[in-house]
Amino acid sequence: MSRNRLLIRWTIQEAEGYLELGMVEHALATLQRRGALVHGNGRACYLLGEAFRELARYEEALVPLQRGADLMPDDIHIYLALGWCYKRTGQLAKAIESLDRAVQVDPGEAVLHYNLACYWSLARNRANALRCLARALEIDANFRELVTREPDFNPLRHDPEFKLLTTAIA
Repeated sequence: MSRNRLLIRWTIQEAEGYLELGMVEHALATLQRRGALVHGNGRACYLLGEAFRELARYEEALVPLQRGADLMPDDIHIYLALGWCYKRTGQLAKAIESLDRAVQVDPGEAVLHYNLACYWSLARNRANALRCLARALEIDANFRELVTREPDFNPLRHDPEFKLLTTAIA
């Protein structure tokens, strides 16, 4: 194994350990120390983006997350993180686009449909929000418990179809 591959493997393991322990600043420093090596590895890019995201540095998270998505186009976690950051940087259309891509990769993952429903609700697209929420609840009825506390659904709170969907007994 080449020195660089070994170095990036160690860097990833170290950053993952720090993130697992909640030591986000340490994870960030570990990844930033390796610069170009990190930017050539999808997992490392994802971890760098995650570190920025956890520090609420959403704009900074976008570049490594986008790079991670380019390098690992089938990783739904990257698209979830991208959606999170796009939403918080006022780029709702891109958040929706990211989650749409994730749903294409794994249509059976309830959290993707749920987050997409949130974003469509914020975008005031009732039909898409209800369609995505219905799909999320069909996959995993436990998401119904989250709906009442989710402010992203405030635009739909008084909609009769939304009420019916979220109060139905599974």
